[in-house]
Amino acid sequence: MLNASGSSLVVEVSGIGYLVNATPAFVLACREGDEVHVHTNLVVREDSLTLFGFASRDELEVFALLIGVTGVGPKSALGVLSAMSPTDVARAVEADDDAAFRRVSGIGPKTAKLITVSLAGKVVAPVASAPGAGVATGGVADDVLAALTGLGWSERLAGEAIAQTLEASGEAASSSVPVLLRLTLARLGPAQQGARVR
Repeated sequence: MLNASGSSLVVEVSGIGYLVNATPAFVLACREGDEVHVHTNLVVREDSLTLFGFASRDELEVFALLIGVTGVGPKSALGVLSAMSPTDVARAVEADDDAAFRRVSGIGPKTAKLITVSLAGKVVAPVASAPGAGVATGGVADDVLAALTGLGWSERLAGEAIAQTLEASGEAASSSVPVLLRLTLARLGPAQQGARVR
C-alpha cells in the first residue's frame, strides 16, 4: 500500500509506513492504495536515515554512482534522475557532454564535468541507441537485451556485452537473435555469473 504526493511516497510494509523520496515521474505514476515495487537506497547521515526510491534497478544503479561523485549529494542525484533517464545519463557521459548535467537545477559547471569524468566507463547506453546502428541491428540487439535481462543479467552488463560482441563480430552477429544471443552468452561466460541479478 502507498500514499503518494509531491516528491515522496509513503510506502506501507507490514503495517509500517516508510517515507521514500522519489522522482516526480515515479510519484505521478503511483496511485494511493496501489501495491508498488520500489528499488531503494538508504542514505545514512549522522542525524538522519533517508530512503530514496526508484521504479527501476537501472535508476537505482545510476543514483548510487552519482552520489559517489564528489560534490553530488542524494538530492542532486535525484534531481539528475528527475530530469534524465539512465539512458540519457549514459549517452551524456559517453559523449562527454557535461552541458546535459548543467541543465539540472543545483548542478554547476565543475560538478557537471566531474560527473562525466567520474562515470566514464561505468554507465553504458543501450546498444540500439548507438550512433550508426541500423534498424535491423537495433531490433535484434533489443531482443537479445530483453532475453539476457530475463535470464537475470543486469541491463548495464548485458548491454555492454552485446556492444562488444557486435563490435567484434559485425554483420554476422547482428543478423539474427539466436546468433547474437549465443555469442553474447559466450562473452559473458560462467566467470561473470556473480554479476547476475539475484
